[in-house]
Amino acid sequence: MHLSDFDYHLPEQLIAQYPAKERTSSRLLQLTDGQSLHGAFADLQDILNPGDLLVLNDTRVVKARLQAVKDSGGSAEILLEKVLLPSADVAAVASNEALCQVRVSKPLKSGRQLLVHDAVIECLGRQGEFYHLRFPQPVFDFLQAFGELPLPPYIKRDDAARGETMAGTMAGTMAGTMVGTTTDKIDEARYQTVFARHPGAVAAPTAGLHFSESFLAELQQQGVGAAYVTLHVGAGTFQPVRKENLSDHVMHEEHYQIQSDVVEQIRQTKANGGRVVAVGTTVIRTLEAAATHGPLQARSGATRLFITPGFEFQVVDALVTNFHLPKSTLMMLVCAFGGYEDVMAAYRAAVAEQYRFFSYGDAMFIERSNV
Repeated sequence: MHLSDFDYHLPEQLIAQYPAKERTSSRLLQLTDGQSLHGAFADLQDILNPGDLLVLNDTRVVKARLQAVKDSGGSAEILLEKVLLPSADVAAVASNEALCQVRVSKPLKSGRQLLVHDAVIECLGRQGEFYHLRFPQPVFDFLQAFGELPLPPYIKRDDAARGETMAGTMAGTMAGTMVGTTTDKIDEARYQTVFARHPGAVAAPTAGLHFSESFLAELQQQGVGAAYVTLHVGAGTFQPVRKENLSDHVMHEEHYQIQSDVVEQIRQTKANGGRVVAVGTTVIRTLEAAATHGPLQARSGATRLFITPGFEFQVVDALVTNFHLPKSTLMMLVCAFGGYEDVMAAYRAAVAEQYRFFSYGDAMFIERSNV
């Protein structure tokens, strides 16, 4: 298949700019046996069965974008890719070195400095398309103090609007609940899952944004289990696929971890006839990467797993996911999982029914295709 096979027409007004009024108040398109059924996200209580297991990504989005000034006076924008560990004795939360994308007019050379509020960040060189930077304090502490939330480029927040209150600006979706709240505060609260624990992501695992603590508790009360893995979504998630021949595309490396107790939960679920339901494409990539070379096992490492139609899934039975960008690697993944023709037809139906798309948009429930 080729890149153009994963394109579809999306009117710009369907790209959600703000989250729904409540986390669970989004719509849900259920794709089952090739049929698209329209409903509400709360319908998951009827779709999921006692004995099913939800697997969620507990990564935490960090304020990974920095506005900086070069030592020569020009402006620069820094976007974290991943924190580096200089030695096995240094934990990620304590490291002051990282690989970053740096947007500058001219490439940086080793030894050059970037200034953020008079704090000095030193360029130590390049690794491929990324710059190796040394921060004046632990990277995560520095980002928390000076960074900005790295919203996807399709969510528009111009400088004039940032910090303004939402009074009169959010027709429909959030009117009545967050009037008087600034856009920055809304994004900080809602572009983060309620179960986020481990800092390291530069983008939210957006399927998880639909779950509130109370909704998760209600699902557990009806016998639906929950397990957590970690995959730190990297800056590469914002990069488009540029190769028409998909075999020429190289995925960005992302780090993941799956614990032994989660492996056991999954084993018991399948043994008892339950379904493993991945909440988001990041969970699919984590679980399937950990089962690439044999039975699923506890792992901590990096993956470049690129899932396209024809991939043989080993672990996941169903998927909760958002609607994805045309011609993106995530679009290819859901087509591989739900069946290319059925998923493309479901997307056309979603456009016709005026669903809200992308990070702050509505959700899908997809059962794995047997085709």
